[in-house]
Amino acid sequence: MGLQGFSGTAAIAGVGMTELSRESGRTELDLAVEAARTALDDAGVERPDAIVSYHLGDSAPVLYVARRLGLARLGWHNEIYGGGTQSASILGDAAMLIDAGLAETVLVYRALNGRSGRRLNALGLRLGEGAEEQFTHPYGMAGPVHQFALAAQRYLHDTGLTERHLHAVVARSRDHAAGNPRALRRAPLSADDYLASPVVAAPLRRVDCCQETDGGCALVVIPARRAPAAPRIHAVVRGGGPGASTMDKAADVTRIFSAYIAPALYEAAGMRPDDIDVALLYDAYSWLVPRQLEDFGLVARPELAGRLTAAAGSAGSVLDMVNPHGGLLSEGYVHGLNNVAEAVRRLRTGAGEVALCTGFGGSYGSAAILTAAP
Repeated sequence: MGLQGFSGTAAIAGVGMTELSRESGRTELDLAVEAARTALDDAGVERPDAIVSYHLGDSAPVLYVARRLGLARLGWHNEIYGGGTQSASILGDAAMLIDAGLAETVLVYRALNGRSGRRLNALGLRLGEGAEEQFTHPYGMAGPVHQFALAAQRYLHDTGLTERHLHAVVARSRDHAAGNPRALRRAPLSADDYLASPVVAAPLRRVDCCQETDGGCALVVIPARRAPAAPRIHAVVRGGGPGASTMDKAADVTRIFSAYIAPALYEAAGMRPDDIDVALLYDAYSWLVPRQLEDFGLVARPELAGRLTAAAGSAGSVLDMVNPHGGLLSEGYVHGLNNVAEAVRRLRTGAGEVALCTGFGGSYGSAAILTAAP
């Protein structure tokens, strides 16, 4: 388990995003550079002296981005191979560079043509690492949706949740997205419309799955002393264990990353679940929302059913605090970094003092706590 508390030494001073679409008609490099320039302008800085990104062989290389930004020299730079697990922990990489004095301005970005380019909805057969997939593929485990649908089926059984509760998650996501001009899915979702949505892998329907999106997102991290009004990176944790990612080795296939790292995150932050004001949860699939709410101590398992279906604005509603922009289910999918961008916006505007951000990769992942400026 990797954990780090930063005590607010690093601040997120800039946020940039491109338009989200299903066919950008642009290269990943163009998307990355637009998002980066917007974030740098937002932070009021001309150029970074360090750049970090994460990818699955589907993004713009760091050195290409640096060249397009006109950098004659570049200090620390890194391209981390990985997907959703990185969307929170890359904040830790940026904050460590600031904390160690290795950089003064760190650009973090993620860009992909996730719908019109390389799509992540299938697993290929291969030799070496991951070769065990050839034994599960013939049984219908043709990609991530099928894998996590199996875990979802067990989770619903264990908790007593039903499709009614999954609908509640997706419908509230749409309600939040209705006021977000960036969101691709803004129409209300009735129970009838939910049930009419095609089943991809039971119990997951198409609307239970996050979008495949073209777009770019970037953040600029600088020392807090240079941005006294900017949200702080307070604590970051990365880790996991056997569970939804390694079902053949797991005692509990529903056990995702949050079950492993939540206690360590609160320890690193010196906080409790009651301190969280807004939760930016990696909602790759609808069932991950109640699972994370439970694991991070925001809702006890016996209360899940009632609090998921409680009316918006009521004392019992827990979904009011989750992904107020619509999340990956409704805003769009920039591999989770767009959720972090929303956390920064919320903290800037006073819509909460403490934000939880998560990065999902099955039973491995990451989480970060961001705080508003003191």
